Amino acid sequence: MKSRIQSQFEDCMNACPDRRFSSSAMSKPALIAYLEGRLHFVKWNVVAAACALLAAGVAASAEPEKVESQVSSEGPAAAKQEELEMLAKLAQNPVANVVSVPFQNNTNFGNGPPNNKGSTQNVLNIQPVVPITLSHDWNLITRTIIPLVSQPSFTPGGSGSFGLSNINFTAFLSPANPGKLIWGVGPVATFPTATSVNVGSQSTWGLGPSAVLLAMPGHWVLGVLANNVWNIAGDRANNMLIQYFINYNLPDGWYVTTSPIITANWNQPSGQKWVVPFGAGFGKLFKLGKLPINGNVSAYYNAVKPDIGPDWTLRVQFTILLPKQLLGL
Repeated sequence: MKSRIQSQFEDCMNACPDRRFSSSAMSKPALIAYLEGRLHFVKWNVVAAACALLAAGVAASAEPEKVESQVSSEGPAAAKQEELEMLAKLAQNPVANVVSVPFQNNTNFGNGPPNNKGSTQNVLNIQPVVPITLSHDWNLITRTIIPLVSQPSFTPGGSGSFGLSNINFTAFLSPANPGKLIWGVGPVATFPTATSVNVGSQSTWGLGPSAVLLAMPGHWVLGVLANNVWNIAGDRANNMLIQYFINYNLPDGWYVTTSPIITANWNQPSGQKWVVPFGAGFGKLFKLGKLPINGNVSAYYNAVKPDIGPDWTLRVQFTILLPKQLLGL
């Protein structure tokens, strides 16, 4: 009995005008065998193509999973490190375009005259920083220092004083898009806000220039801030402040820091003008929920100081950062 394929090919061959496939050119069994072989060849090529397409589809669907796995295992960790270092650098930059509220507590040990060095003075500086956008190219970075002073008595049996000292206000004009060198210049003013003569002046209005210059190469933040204030009303005043700062940022938001505050009271006699501290500390940038917090602890020994000045200072600082995206700006 003829197979269905044989019958179909015989009919096709008899009706085919191309005599290459006629009985005179090729016998029927040979032609059927040839065509059956070609059919098997086509079938296996179709199967191979289907397998290739399936393999390509599996590979294409597996590759995003591989990329997604790499992003989930490495990407977020690297992004978190970059974010922590960026926030730490913002906190270490005096003219950063970010709202922040630092609370800096300075405990001054060995304060008082040489015959009474057991006293401890404490100064809590609340220092809100509010940037103001003037234009696409310029920002005005305002910093207000509100000092709360606990002043011990230098006389035996005397009582100490606590109160608000002289408020200090600085406004830095700074480029909105600085290059490698970041800078700001502007006026600094002091006000006679002291609640007691023991913690500050109740009559001096002061004014002077202030400037800051810094760079952020790699993991470093290096800079200096300086100002000088003269009295324009009230008691005489002529005071200079220089603060250099060196920070090196480590993984996970940690960093090492030194930022001593050098001061000079030009109205004092020779040998009593300068306070020159040396020291260092460490800090960490962390988050409370979405709120970035910068905390650090450092200690400074006063290598040069007036007779009545403290021997050394312990500084503890916490800064609340309020980036614009948190404020919805």
